[in-house]
Amino acid sequence: MIEKAMRALRRGRFVLLHDSEERENEVDLVIACERVTAKRVTEMRTLAGGLICVSVHPVAARNLGLPYMTEIYREAKDKFRVLEATRPDDIPYDERSAFSITVNHRKTFTGVTDRDRALTIRELGRIGRKAMRREIIDEFGRSFRSPGHVHLLRAADGLLRERRGHTELSVALAEMAGVTPLVAICEVLDGGTGRAADLRKAKRLAELLNTTMISGKEIADLWRGWVEKDRNS
Repeated sequence: MIEKAMRALRRGRFVLLHDSEERENEVDLVIACERVTAKRVTEMRTLAGGLICVSVHPVAARNLGLPYMTEIYREAKDKFRVLEATRPDDIPYDERSAFSITVNHRKTFTGVTDRDRALTIRELGRIGRKAMRREIIDEFGRSFRSPGHVHLLRAADGLLRERRGHTELSVALAEMAGVTPLVAICEVLDGGTGRAADLRKAKRLAELLNTTMISGKEIADLWRGWVEKDRNS
């Protein structure tokens, strides 16, 4: 299954990713940023319905100068007391949030349309490919403005050794697939129940999209061997 998922990412298709029953117990649509089109954004918005975000590999995040949003809040809390009052210290499924800043590409208009968000996400993938090799904070600033309509998620420095959220799992999958490890993700929701979609509904969506659904455990199991092989090469 995981080989099929990696092939789908390389071809610019969606993969459905379930983290685990012990964590969020949610399924996200995942797609490589560089292959995102307006149609794909429409599908994320209408078929999944969650928040459309971009998971960023920790190397690219450092070279783009991306902070965690909580770090910004910590620096500003003395001036803005509400930031201390709303500190996210009670997340029921994790110790911390992966959220970073929000952005729009500077060539967008409002930034929220499917075309605008597709442009922003696609260009994030392209600049992220450069950021995997070197620091490009100034170039990032010339291309993007903040705040915007695309949420950036900063993967943990140790990836799956440190955290196993959809952010880290999706980035690890992309890296193993050989695509730029910046990926767009969106939770699959259930409008009938008002909750996250269960696995049965998520599997039906995978069939509709002619793709596959994989688990966080499948990714983690393969990633451990992949990291070990990379260390020894």
